[in-house]
Amino acid sequence: MPNTKYVFVTGGVSSSLGKGIVAASLAKLLQAQGFRITIQKLDPYINIDPGTLNPYEHGECFVTDDGAETDLDLGHYERFLNVPTSQANNVTTGRIYQSVIDKERRGEFLGRTVQVIPHITNEIKERVQVFGKSGDYDIVITEIGGTVGDIESLPYIEAVRQMKWELGYENVLVIHLTFIPYLAAAGELKTKPTQHSVKTLMESGVQADVLVCRTEHELSTKIRSKISRFCNVAQDAVIQSIDASTIYDVPNLMLEEGLDKVVLKKFGFQWKEPELSQWNKFLFRHKNPENTIRIGLIGKYVELQDSYKSILESFIHAGAENSTAVKVECIHSESLESGKVSSVLSHLHGVVVAPGFGERGIEGKIAAVQYVREQGIPFFGICLGMQMAVIEFARNVLNLKEANSTEMDENTPDPVISLMESQKSIIEKGGTMRLGSWECEIAKGTLAYQIYGTDAIKERHRHRYEFNDHYRKMITDAGMIASGTNPETGLVEIIELTGHPWFVGVQYHPEYKSTVASPHPLFVNFIEAALKYAVPSKKNTAALN
Repeated sequence: MPNTKYVFVTGGVSSSLGKGIVAASLAKLLQAQGFRITIQKLDPYINIDPGTLNPYEHGECFVTDDGAETDLDLGHYERFLNVPTSQANNVTTGRIYQSVIDKERRGEFLGRTVQVIPHITNEIKERVQVFGKSGDYDIVITEIGGTVGDIESLPYIEAVRQMKWELGYENVLVIHLTFIPYLAAAGELKTKPTQHSVKTLMESGVQADVLVCRTEHELSTKIRSKISRFCNVAQDAVIQSIDASTIYDVPNLMLEEGLDKVVLKKFGFQWKEPELSQWNKFLFRHKNPENTIRIGLIGKYVELQDSYKSILESFIHAGAENSTAVKVECIHSESLESGKVSSVLSHLHGVVVAPGFGERGIEGKIAAVQYVREQGIPFFGICLGMQMAVIEFARNVLNLKEANSTEMDENTPDPVISLMESQKSIIEKGGTMRLGSWECEIAKGTLAYQIYGTDAIKERHRHRYEFNDHYRKMITDAGMIASGTNPETGLVEIIELTGHPWFVGVQYHPEYKSTVASPHPLFVNFIEAALKYAVPSKKNTAALN
């Protein structure tokens, strides 16, 4: 029998019920009891990865240390567990089929007909069990994207059925997340959608062991009993997942419901009280702030906040660290192109210019940078935001009025931001950017050195364009210094402005590494600077009470 146990989290009734948060919460509870845990996401879409998907389609693309462009749920996994994920933690249908087709082309199937069963399902099982076979984990939790009944998910559900049979029912457990709607006209919670969802799962040969029921109202004992009876699930395995004020409440809610106890009992493991003191200290500071500040997040995808999920969560971590509630105002950069920048930004205590691609909304971002630079408002530029700071400085301080990035204007006479040399011969878009963790050397005596407390760091990247080194001396002499550079390529990683209270731009994505247990120092220090900016301003004092 295998030593590693496997938990699969499936979803029914509706999408967006929070499978990733439930999976991460269970993992947190098990990790807090000393079990070695990892979480994996299986995505049914045929894209190789979400790297080429529009943020409106799929939200944020999360990047791992090893350069994998992955689903945003991996960000939740890292933020909850404080453990890095990797390429192996996110598998897509596109990647599965690509691997099987490559094997067929190499003749590995010895001329046999390639089919969904067994070849696709074998590939899926192999990707799931790679963690178990490593011997590094006691329990592997695998979230299956989509909703049961979707045609795209069928091979994954079939792989689960096979694993239950092959590894033994005592080694594989299925948690099914469903929705219990409340009909206001009838004044009742309705279980029928859950019953049908479980039935659909059973039609594929998989019986749910645990039901986690999303609900807006408390589930009575009567309703739990009814669900248990009609879905062939023990009553103590009918878990209520009531709406919470923050996703960080969910581990404690699942603890109260006994989700971890049910899982461990099924696997024959001993339950003990999880060690959540650090987690609960974070929650207390988050829910009981001493101050409140307003931060503007300027981007081009602000209609869908999942596009900036890691940044928004990093503000929560950093706010709690500073005992401060961070009220984020999402501002569409195109709205700043009309010239009314002051009326939109003047009440803020700090501004972040977010990452992105393409020329839409660029001039609005540049206008925002100019305003906060001139007004002394704390500024934080991330990836494209850092590049906008360089362009703005070149235009309005160096008087290079047509300075730009070659991404926006290939014929600009002053390309202060240009395509990386290593990118110039690349044609394919998927997985070809500068990705993953890269080293950065920080100059002593700089704000960046003060923040990090070291001269050597590693941060995650996702970009094609870079600071044009031809302009470095000119820009540095004018007061914008390169405080962090890559030791191998000389690529400028961090810029900061002398004589400004807090003005930092980074080419990398610090938001990918911020967790509950380890808030990112750049976000922590930025919030501290915004708090200092807010205090002496009489017009903003009310925001601190």
